Amino acid sequence: MLNLERNFMSNTTPPSPAISPVIRLTEFSHGGGCGCKIAPAVLTRLLANANLPLLPPDLLVGTETSDDAAVYRLNDQQAIIATTDFFTPIVDDPYDFGRIAATNALSDVYAMGGTPLFALALVGMPLGKIPEESIRLILAGGQDVCKAAGIPIAGGHSIDTLEPIYGLVGIGLVHPDRVKRNNLAQAGDVLILSKPLGVGMLSAALKKGTLSAEGYADMVRWTTKLNTPGIALSAMPEVHAMTDVTGFGLAGHLLEICRGSSLAAQVNFDTVPLIPLAAEIAQSGTATGASARNWDGYGSSMVLPEGFAKWKQNLLSDPQTSGGLLIACAPEAAERVLELLRGQDFGAAAIVGDLTAGAAEVNVR
Repeated sequence: MLNLERNFMSNTTPPSPAISPVIRLTEFSHGGGCGCKIAPAVLTRLLANANLPLLPPDLLVGTETSDDAAVYRLNDQQAIIATTDFFTPIVDDPYDFGRIAATNALSDVYAMGGTPLFALALVGMPLGKIPEESIRLILAGGQDVCKAAGIPIAGGHSIDTLEPIYGLVGIGLVHPDRVKRNNLAQAGDVLILSKPLGVGMLSAALKKGTLSAEGYADMVRWTTKLNTPGIALSAMPEVHAMTDVTGFGLAGHLLEICRGSSLAAQVNFDTVPLIPLAAEIAQSGTATGASARNWDGYGSSMVLPEGFAKWKQNLLSDPQTSGGLLIACAPEAAERVLELLRGQDFGAAAIVGDLTAGAAEVNVR
């Protein structure tokens, strides 16, 4: 169990991020946030020969699809959701890093339509290189996010590592009939994205030391916003499929929906919500290494119009840390979904495309 965390969390008032030690956490990590995920092409090769075990009938969601979490039916009314997510720092401020990592980890529970129950902390820190006060602030950030989600951090595990690593195991609950998988979309469904793209671009500018205070505020605002609308969306039968957009970018996670549901997607780039400054950074020629690796992994399944700008392509594959929900719903429910999202302060939510019968690919217009 995480004795480290229990000791640090004994004070219910978290340390202020304003007093955090002067240290650049990103200097310790080779890649930050969801941008440090194993590239999709490499992951496919690594799992190519993995033999799937016999799946019990109560395991509603397992490794057979590229879904956000495992789901196991307990009874006719309850199913347990289990997921985990952790990464290296995407920002330098320890408190913000803890908040972002925890928000990102809980997102998978919401993406399945579930309500979080509790979390376990995963902590790896280069002891002796990072001040203990910084580690306390990381843990405090995660604790505050879980408090906002209405759940406790019930324990966890900690190790001494070369790079700072923080995240959570998220445990949630959902009705078995309300699980929102990523492979049950239907032809004719409308695609809705709840958060704007561009977190990877802002992260790249931060590592270069060129991100403005306004850009940093936008980055933290979106990456620490819990995807709580997933709970209410689970009760809507017109919502057929759902996932969250993280390290593989909008293009990669949409392609997972297409492959799982045996459908083609049409994306209207002009309606895709973007963080304004991120769009400016992208147009300056900035891109993350993870964005290029993502495209190498699935670009052959992307159909771009002639003359499509490179910066737009980079935003489609831009790795999102704690990104928004990508929702496939019946057209008649689209306005209700948007109203629900906007009612929970997801004002950037927008219809970004639709799904049609056809080969599993993403057509951009």
